[in-house]
Amino acid sequence: MPIRDWRQHSQSWSIDYWLIGTLAILITLGLTMVASSSIAISEKRFGDPTHYLLRQMFSMGLGIVAAYIVLNIPLSFWRKHRGQLFIVGLILLVMVLIFGREINGSKRWLPLVVMNFQVSEFMKIAVVVFMAGYLDRHATAVRESFEAVIRLALPFGVMAILLLLEPDFGSTFVIAVIITGMLLIAGAPWRFFVMTVLPIATLLVMMVITSPYRMARVTNFLDPWSDPFGHGYQLTQALIASGRGEWFGVGIGESVQKLLYLPDAHTDFLFSIYAEEYGLIGVAFLALLYLTLLYRCFRIGRKAFNQTNYFGGLIAYGVGIWIVLQAMINMGVNLGLFPTKGLTLPFMSYGGSSVLMLFIGVAMVLRVDQETRQAALEDRIDESGQTKR
Repeated sequence: MPIRDWRQHSQSWSIDYWLIGTLAILITLGLTMVASSSIAISEKRFGDPTHYLLRQMFSMGLGIVAAYIVLNIPLSFWRKHRGQLFIVGLILLVMVLIFGREINGSKRWLPLVVMNFQVSEFMKIAVVVFMAGYLDRHATAVRESFEAVIRLALPFGVMAILLLLEPDFGSTFVIAVIITGMLLIAGAPWRFFVMTVLPIATLLVMMVITSPYRMARVTNFLDPWSDPFGHGYQLTQALIASGRGEWFGVGIGESVQKLLYLPDAHTDFLFSIYAEEYGLIGVAFLALLYLTLLYRCFRIGRKAFNQTNYFGGLIAYGVGIWIVLQAMINMGVNLGLFPTKGLTLPFMSYGGSSVLMLFIGVAMVLRVDQETRQAALEDRIDESGQTKR
């Protein structure tokens, strides 16, 4: 079927199947890589090579159920309850500091019955919804008044302090970029960002300089080979894995670095194992998948704007920025381009909280697409009725 016919045919769909198809490929790749990368560590810790795979399958199943529920909730519900959602997130951040489980020196997880829930993942979707509602309501003020932008400093300042106390520097950075991107899409002038971002950037630099832990991460990232068996061990092993992949990879399941050489091979550094097994061609394909996902989210956002559904459009833009930014940072960390951030590769890395929230985020985007298509269909019916009369 010619591309033009495909485009015309896709306009009659009730939902964006291109986005669903891209997501299905990412999920399949993700399960394959979790199965491959976690065999050795699962066997060592639990005596069962499929432990992490089964847990990931459970998380994805839970995510699909949650996505189905969210897909059937109208956007008006999220618009009405955006403030309560954000407040719940702040309360959970306080709870995680009091009752949270500490892993590797960070207290980021609330122990629940079925999983350890990472509250910072919930905050990402809460921020997208809150910002979409705020910008939808104060769009004109945001474009004309610096006061409308600076008002966001209080709620997001409290959130950032709570995140940094965990500490979760990576999620704080991702959320800050999501907020900035959504403000720019809403039409806020660049000069507002110069007035706000420079002081914040200065504060973050000071936090790095005054913290030996963060400073060590920066220096190790710049030259991991200076201490390849100490602070630079994880990154050097990740780079070795990526280099072994060459053009076409060593083959699915044939990675050597996953055999307890590379720490966190099934979580934050799964991308390195993927690069080892699939090679540069596979990496390019994975990047194309994320870019396709970004394009579909932005396309849905633009079409929502055309139907004057600014709240839904901003949600689509925000979720697209969130997913692709996190993917880009994770890949950059694995390739030694950025300091270690502790961020998962969306829909690929092992992690129940991340998978669950990502499914909910995409479900919201699909709901935006569904309501936009319905509004466009009603407009066409009205125009047809007027023409007949």
